[in-house]
Amino acid sequence: MTEIPSRSAPIEAWITGIGLATSLGEGLDAHWDALNQRRINADENSFAPYVVHPLAPVNFDAQIPKKGDQRQMEAWQRIGTYAAGLALDSAGVKGNKDILARMDMIVAAGGGERDLVVDAGILNAEAKGNSAPGFLNERLMNDLRPTLFLAQLSNLLAGNIAIVHGVTGSSRTFMGEEAAGVDAVRIALARIAAGQSDIALVGAAHNGERKDLLLLYEFGDFNLKEKHAPVWTREHHSGFALGSGGAFLVIESRAHAEARGAKPFARLVNVVADHARRKRSGDTTSTLESLWSRLGSRADAAAIVTGATGAEPVTSEERAFLRAHPDIPVRATGTMFGHIMEAQFPLGLAVAALSLSRGSLFAPADSSGQEIDMSKPPAQIVVIGAGHWRGEGMALVEAIG
Repeated sequence: MTEIPSRSAPIEAWITGIGLATSLGEGLDAHWDALNQRRINADENSFAPYVVHPLAPVNFDAQIPKKGDQRQMEAWQRIGTYAAGLALDSAGVKGNKDILARMDMIVAAGGGERDLVVDAGILNAEAKGNSAPGFLNERLMNDLRPTLFLAQLSNLLAGNIAIVHGVTGSSRTFMGEEAAGVDAVRIALARIAAGQSDIALVGAAHNGERKDLLLLYEFGDFNLKEKHAPVWTREHHSGFALGSGGAFLVIESRAHAEARGAKPFARLVNVVADHARRKRSGDTTSTLESLWSRLGSRADAAAIVTGATGAEPVTSEERAFLRAHPDIPVRATGTMFGHIMEAQFPLGLAVAALSLSRGSLFAPADSSGQEIDMSKPPAQIVVIGAGHWRGEGMALVEAIG
């Protein structure tokens, strides 16, 4: 283990592995090409009137070789386990039992997927008057999953990553939509900076192709309907388009990475988080400004990658913050990938680190004027995550010369 440093000398943290499986494809080259070619995979028909970004075709056998493992996972777990395997491959630690046995794992997860057949059967029987006394209890006792829950448990993603890939160090699962993704990365960085951890696997996954989720978010009028549009142009037709995808990162101390000869994508400098009072106009804007001031040094070659959702009023409040920094190029992942909830912040970090490693910021995705070209290589990228109704976070990522 690395010697615990003094408080004045935090350990440097590197991003050494990136795993992406999204609506744009799988792997780093496929994503880089898609981003620069401005490709968007949005489905306006399958869940009409709602717009969804479906997962691109993936051969799950490549990272989850046992069919039995795949069968007992719902889609969000397969996506996440697959993306985690890609991150481990990218970092060069896949199959390294010594490192995997002490690798921390921090996952951000939702409530797990429900069994819609069971739900529909219970509701239909109730609606038709076919529910005798004790009917609900009987169905719950007989139809529950082996996990004793009508939805898959949130920590099963971490459990399956441990089983499939052998990541058996400490494990934490955070819940809380977009804010959970921020905290997963924040805690990973804090543990490494304090010398409590050498290496960590951090990330999340989301299956946006779920009728139950679309129903849930429709209750809050959050879904984007009818036509896909860039997040910056949804002010009068607000909403997010749910996306399917997994984003995982391997983050480790510089000393640990150098000792094994790992090549970093970028340096993770700082992660900060807060929780604005969303019912008060302007609070999100001022909270983002406060996080900006706490983030630390930002070179004049900085750029911003944001997980802006397209939902209102938070997107307009974030746009007000961005307009106070008009010369900084911005990219919104929600336009290209859709909104992948817990995974949105890890996704932003992944594409920021990828950009820094490639020496350029990927192409603007829209012509709204919010996203501008960047002529010089970025030295730093700020990643923003503002939840559709709660939680804000920022991260500072730097290029490594």
